[in-house]
Amino acid sequence: MTIRGSIFSLYRRCLRAARTKPAETRPNFERVIRNEFRKNQHAVSRKDFGTIEYMLRMGERKLETYGAGSVRDIH
Repeated sequence: MTIRGSIFSLYRRCLRAARTKPAETRPNFERVIRNEFRKNQHAVSRKDFGTIEYMLRMGERKLETYGAGSVRDIH
């Protein structure tokens, strides 16, 4: 899978995880997900593969943490 495909896959998995959260807090999760991806989209050069791969690993860790059933809300 390409790096671009990995990023898109992570984004989709994050949005799917947000759908498992309570309806009243789901918009908070979706907003944070969108903001994180947009912020990082412009912060890193498309050719800086090392940084992009690092950010992907960090995104995977955040997904694992926030995707847990015990996390109910995010700000």
